Formats: sequence, structure tokens, C-alpha cells
Amino acid sequence: MLRERNQTFKLAFIALDLVLALFSFLTAVSLHFFVVSPGSLAFVVPDQGGVFAPGKFFDREAAILFTYFYLGIIVSTAQVIVFIATDLYHPRRGLSFLREFLAIMRGVLVSLIVVLAFLFFYRGTTFSRAVILYFTGASVVVHSGGHFLFRKLLERMRARGYNTRSVLVLGTGPAARRFVHSLLKHRIYGFRVEGLIGPAKDLPSDLKHLHSGNLRDWKKIFRKQNPDVVIYALPYQPELLHEVIDLCDAEGVDCRFIPDMMDIIAAHSRIEDLDGIPLFIIRDTPLKNGYNRFIKRTFDICFSLAVIILGLPIFVLLALLVKITSPGPVFFRQERVGLDRRIFQVFKFRTMVVQDRSSSDTIWGSRSDARVTPVGSILRRTSLDEIPQFLNVLLGDMSVVGPRPERPHFVEQFKKSVTHYMRRHAVKSGITGWAQIEGFRGDTSIEKRVEADIYYIENWSLWLDIFIVLRTIPSMIRNPGE
Repeated sequence: MLRERNQTFKLAFIALDLVLALFSFLTAVSLHFFVVSPGSLAFVVPDQGGVFAPGKFFDREAAILFTYFYLGIIVSTAQVIVFIATDLYHPRRGLSFLREFLAIMRGVLVSLIVVLAFLFFYRGTTFSRAVILYFTGASVVVHSGGHFLFRKLLERMRARGYNTRSVLVLGTGPAARRFVHSLLKHRIYGFRVEGLIGPAKDLPSDLKHLHSGNLRDWKKIFRKQNPDVVIYALPYQPELLHEVIDLCDAEGVDCRFIPDMMDIIAAHSRIEDLDGIPLFIIRDTPLKNGYNRFIKRTFDICFSLAVIILGLPIFVLLALLVKITSPGPVFFRQERVGLDRRIFQVFKFRTMVVQDRSSSDTIWGSRSDARVTPVGSILRRTSLDEIPQFLNVLLGDMSVVGPRPERPHFVEQFKKSVTHYMRRHAVKSGITGWAQIEGFRGDTSIEKRVEADIYYIENWSLWLDIFIVLRTIPSMIRNPGE
């Protein structure tokens, strides 16, 4: 239901944002050339042969304005494309003005980077960078205000009954209550709950006024209210469900039903079609999407290459210190459990004396561990021992950001004692992660660490990865490793 309406509103917001972006660009051009720096118009040379060339049929001033008009179309289109790519039009954005404002600001800044990169390589007219900066500032204000006013206008139209659809809900249990609360939260989409049918005792005080009667009278209530949509939100009863579907078909009423499994449905769930067979996906995490995996993998490769190339002298120095101060190999390799429970070899600078694999794989480390070498102690406190894991990232075994990988021995223990522990393996393991910047490093609460990891998995975005990377160094200073 919300999905169909959201597609319509998404198109409406895209059209609105194109107009607002062009208005912002016109404001920026006018502000620069006619208010702040009117004399700078004389120094602008119109494009004579590039893609922005206005042609020979305009005088000089008109040619300048047409040159900037073409640029305005390009930057406005680029901005809307960035808004779409950053999921600005998700329905939940509009529930909070601050959240939508920050999303708009983020989209405008990304668009600014794209435009500046384009202008760097363009060899036609030299466009004023001041115009681009004015456009950026105006865009944040104009788009935020425009979205706010447009939503308020839609809310007023819905309140007056314009283009609304009435909804009758069969059921008063958890599924029905959750559904109605969602509709009430998204009033902008124009769905008006006419009533709930079922035991009144199950309804909270804020929904009691919507109670329409008991199930035995559902047909009488249906014909009296004549709803546009009927929602079946009851435990599965074949006879009753067929009655509801048949009556809705006979009366031309849209009928939907909520699966009787609300207690196991996660926030990120969906239904996909396989040759007409509906498959209900209980947990559809963002990184199951191929587009998102491509973005994350690209970020991992670029970031890891940058770290390895820029930090090569430091890596060589650390390797020499490990080799000189303690007999044994420079690198320590150990089995860890990663994506989809697969075993891989993790690389680290060796921080302990050489020991049997049975000991290193089954004994939990601590701050006072006698096996740690003097240099190893420094490496562990500063987390420099984990730098070789960027090689794991390049090999595809790990990611820059994700749940920390654990040894198979402890995975077998934790999955029996910690709820949802194995959900950590729905994504690649990471060098840093949400749990680490929240302070759950080393010998800390496993339950809290798992909770933080699951939050990251269910809410992944490229911006969250960048935020975690930026927060990692301050977090390591506050919570040094062991």
C-alpha cells in the first residue's frame, strides 16, 4: 500500500527537486553577477565551441546567461540523481525535519563534489566557483524548505479528504495494531483507518476509538462502512480468509492480508517472486543487494590500497622490529570465521612468542598475557598489529568495516550461549566496526558486541562505513587494545 503511494510521491518530489534546484542555481547566478560582484560579468567569456556554446544568435550578455543556463540544467539533474542514489525519498525521511535536512545536506555536498570534478576536466568556459558555492548553500535551504512546505501542503489536503482511501482492519492483535500505527504515522499517503474489528480488550487506549465491532458482525460492518481496502490481520483461518477474499472480489474492494508471523519478522524483510511462487525473506539486509556490495567492495579496495601504499615505510619498520626483537615469523596467521561461516586465514603482525596452534586458537588473550612480547604489547595497545589485515581486505576475505572475525573455537561456544550470534556472519568481517567505536573491544561484553554488530548489518550504508572509519582512531585512543 505505502509502496504504491510512495512511488507516486517519489516522482512528485523528483519533479519538485528539479524545479527547486534550477531555482537555486538561478538565485546563485543572480546573487553573484547582479548583487555581490556585478562587475565580474564583464570578465566572463562565453563558450565558443564547447557543449555549453549558446550559438551566434545571441548578444554577449544573453550568451553568458545561456551558457550558465545549460550548466544549471546539468548541476540540477546531477543533484537529483544524487538524491535518488542516497535514498533521500525514503518515506521515513519525512518523519523528522532534522533527519531530512541532514540527508539533503549530505546529498548537496556529494553533488558539489561531482560537479567540481566535472568542471575540473571541462575545457570550455571557466565558470565561477562562487556561483557553485552559492548554489550549494541555496540548495540546502531551498530544498529543505521546499520539502517541508510540500509535505505540509499534502497533509492539509489529506486532512480535507483529498485523494484518500478508507481502510477496514480485521483483527485487533499485535499485527493489526502495528499496521494501524504505521498508517497513522504515514498520514501523508492518504490512508484513513475507518475501523478495527475484533476484541476491544486487545486495543491500547490510543486505538480504542477505532473499534468497530466483533468478528461475528464483520460483514455487516463491511457493508456499512464500504471501505476501499480491507486488511486481514488475523491468525490464519482458511474459511474466514476465503470469505473475506470472496466478498472483497464481489464488491470490487482491494484486499490485503498480513502473514501470521509478526513475532519473527525483522525490520528488513520482503517478499520476492520466483516464477509465481512468493518467497518471504525474513531478514533482507542492505548488503544482500548487489549494488550495495559493489559500492562496499569498491570502497574497501580503494581505501586498503591507499593505506598500504601510503603506510609502506611504517609497515616495513614494524616488520623489522617484530623480527629483531623476537625469534619467529613476522606475520601471524590464524583461522577465523567470516562471511557465510567460511573459514579464512587472517594476517597480523606477530605480537606473542611462537607457540602451538592448539594454544593460540583456544586461549583468550588478556592485558596481562605472559605470551605477549614487549614490542607486541605496544602493537596490540595501538592496534598496529592489525595493519596486515588490509591484505585480507584486498584478497576479499574481509572488509574495512564489519564485525570483528572470531576463532572457530570461540564461535562454537558463543553461538550456543549468545542469542543471534551467528547473524554476525551475514556480512564480511571487518578491521574496525560499530562495536569497536562503541567501546566493545577486547575482553568486553559479547552480548553488547553482537547487538552492535547486528545494528550495523541491518543499517549499513556507505556513509555509515565512512563515519566508522573516521571515528576509529579517537575510539582506539579512548579504548586501547589488549
